[in-house]
Amino acid sequence: MAQGQHRQREAVWTSLQHRTDLKTKMKLTRCGKITLGVLMMGTAAVIIGLIIYFVAYGKMPFYYHISFKINNIDYNSKFAKPYSQEYMDLNKKIVSLVNKTFYESKLRRQYVKSHVVQVSNAKGKVVIHVVLKFKSCYENSTAKFWEKIETVLREKLRGLTGSLLIDSSSFKFSDIAMPMAENLLNTCCGRRTITGTGNKIAGGQNAQEGEWPWQASLQQNSVHRCGATLISNSWLITAAHCFVNANKPKDWNVTFGLLLSDPKIQQTVKDIIIHENYHYPAHDNDIAVVHLSSPVLYTSNIRRACLPEATHKFPPNSKVVVTGWGTLKSDGGSPNVLQEGFVKIIDNKTCNSSKAYGGLVSPGMLCAGFLEGRVDACQGDSGGPLVSENSRGTWFLAGIVSWGDECALPNKPGVYTRVTYYRDWIMSKTGL
Repeated sequence: MAQGQHRQREAVWTSLQHRTDLKTKMKLTRCGKITLGVLMMGTAAVIIGLIIYFVAYGKMPFYYHISFKINNIDYNSKFAKPYSQEYMDLNKKIVSLVNKTFYESKLRRQYVKSHVVQVSNAKGKVVIHVVLKFKSCYENSTAKFWEKIETVLREKLRGLTGSLLIDSSSFKFSDIAMPMAENLLNTCCGRRTITGTGNKIAGGQNAQEGEWPWQASLQQNSVHRCGATLISNSWLITAAHCFVNANKPKDWNVTFGLLLSDPKIQQTVKDIIIHENYHYPAHDNDIAVVHLSSPVLYTSNIRRACLPEATHKFPPNSKVVVTGWGTLKSDGGSPNVLQEGFVKIIDNKTCNSSKAYGGLVSPGMLCAGFLEGRVDACQGDSGGPLVSENSRGTWFLAGIVSWGDECALPNKPGVYTRVTYYRDWIMSKTGL
């Protein structure tokens, strides 16, 4: 995403032997359901890496799961959505309580963090499920450490605690294995541990590891073809035109990580579902979902983006970010490092003006960029995410890189598939 240039968003392959730089005018959570699958490749690498790190630095992580019922809070279905105000308020109270509990105890140096991973319903009242992370010298007795933590919790989570009336008889405490705990700690959508500087919008720039943890590379026969967005541990969303004449799952794989040459995780594909009303070379209904052969393990650098509700608004002129490994200009070279471009949403009326696309932008599409050019998606970015941050720091998927005239031309901003327009279709295919 270089200044004044960008990627041609096309990813249509007429045969496996065709070149990747086809010259066309198309540019190329809720925290609820937790799938506990067999996480083979990638999981082992994550575990080994974490163990080496913690042993090297003399600390080992310990993870625990606690749950308890709150008698004075009625269950609300909005608690199932981690970006709802109701969930955020409840999560803040619980995390604040747990933080205070350990900061005021002898375990304050060992306590790392806590996270509400689920809010369930028990006869109309809420049951809170929390994962706790501690660090301690590995020579410490595990049993003794367990006992100290449980004692502190039982003493604190008894009866009326602040505004929360906790049912102490419902309290449960158990340990949890590291890979699953890290998965649960990172299961909420639209959250980043790396925020980046975000101060350059005049052109593209290198992203940082973990800055856009939902970004994936769709690879045909191990060659990058398109971007995609992780929307659950088993599903990605991308552009339909990525699979024209190349829709066999066995020919595709998915990688995650900052570098194309050194992916953190690689997954095979179980199924590819293309919108039934997509007809190449038309641009309408340019959306597809990809089902992974096995679930990915969430980490601080691999997370999902939030899917917006159909009623979610992304107003014109609001700031959004497009990411991908596409070429740095039309028919140019492709980077190894994930690129990020800071752009703004352009209303469809402006985008459909005679100077721009002359009525080609339909309600199921969304424009983003600058009328003077400068920043845009390009060849190889197809299917990748256009994301928007809300006031609470949660990132939602606004668009999917779809098409446009070349890259970063004046009055020819990027055109994206509008995710809210296809929200019901996504639900019908993925259950999300």
